[in-house]
Amino acid sequence: MQYYKLNHIRQLESESIFLMREVAAQFEKPVLMFSGGKDSITMARIAQKAFWPGKIPFPFLHVDTGHNFEETIQFRDDLMEELGVDLIVAKVQDMIDAGRVKEESGPNASRNKLQIPTLLKALEDHGFDAAFGGARRDEEKARAKERFFSHRDEFSQWDPKNQRPELWNLFNGNKNVGEHFRIFPLSNWTEMDVWQYIAAEDLDIPSLYLSHSRDVVNREGVFLAKNQYITLRDDENYEEKDVRFRTIGDMTCTGAVLSGAKTVPQIIEEVASARMTERGNRADDKRSEAAMEERKKQGYF
Repeated sequence: MQYYKLNHIRQLESESIFLMREVAAQFEKPVLMFSGGKDSITMARIAQKAFWPGKIPFPFLHVDTGHNFEETIQFRDDLMEELGVDLIVAKVQDMIDAGRVKEESGPNASRNKLQIPTLLKALEDHGFDAAFGGARRDEEKARAKERFFSHRDEFSQWDPKNQRPELWNLFNGNKNVGEHFRIFPLSNWTEMDVWQYIAAEDLDIPSLYLSHSRDVVNREGVFLAKNQYITLRDDENYEEKDVRFRTIGDMTCTGAVLSGAKTVPQIIEEVASARMTERGNRADDKRSEAAMEERKKQGYF
């Protein structure tokens, strides 16, 4: 394991711990966004270290589309019990039932965009003034524009051209009534860094990240897992493949990759040779060139 215990990983960890402590000092009611994926698992461990031997001083929030993998939900619940933190689940289905949002239809229907009003309502209902997110700058072009402290106006909108300077690790969390901040402790991390950290810390991960046999359909170059929420086109069929997931999200848009990596060290080797970013397997990001940036401006992470 010495191979994974790299100095730069510990430097990144120290930076992220500093960010979390700074948020705890500046804000009254922070919350950590938790999806059950590798980035939020990493943030959870960093939060443990930041406030040890005390408990993590803020709750976790999961925006549940209702179309999540069962393995993810079970892992989430088990980890919350282990950490002893309060978990708030904001459900997209509740917003649909209340008539606040309208579900998409068609073969490419996704609830991903419906997470935006669901998240904003949860932040408002609970009065959170800072929300930790696991976004990294290597994931996607829009996320590369973020600062550590990302200001949101009273309408929860993001203006990438109007972010505050962050010189010498000085962070300005001043805000007006109704405004809040998104905090990104993993901004300087890469996908490789996250996996090396998981290896160094020997963290448990959802089984979806490891190679397994699953029925998938190849839709425009994205392998989507068989589930009751996908409508096959006339020319589509499911076929069994050995796959794993590089990201974990809504089953209708989270694509798998062909893989034989059954251990974290094997995943690290695979990531080192990858030629496509992890979000290149997300069908929702392929809708337009600026899909992520538009969602972020509306309030998405």
